[in-house]
Amino acid sequence: MKTFEELHTELVTKWVEQDESSNTVALLKGGVHSIGKKVVEEAAEAWMAAEYEGKDRTAQEIAQLLYHAQVLMLAADVSLEDVYRYL
Repeated sequence: MKTFEELHTELVTKWVEQDESSNTVALLKGGVHSIGKKVVEEAAEAWMAAEYEGKDRTAQEIAQLLYHAQVLMLAADVSLEDVYRYL
């Protein structure tokens, strides 16, 4: 298990190191538009899981949504602190 902050650190490290086997690096190379589409897709899947698939499946989909949101943050040069200002 990892925290939101730990995930962010992990994603930044993957991007800085340019690990070609990393899905994160591939997503970031696709740009904001491509990542944004994944965020929308994952949000819909989280909603559908909450409606029809139960707690565990909902948690899995929300985890995917949070991951893709953080990848979008990196692509848009938005820091954790930038986001936390609005929470």
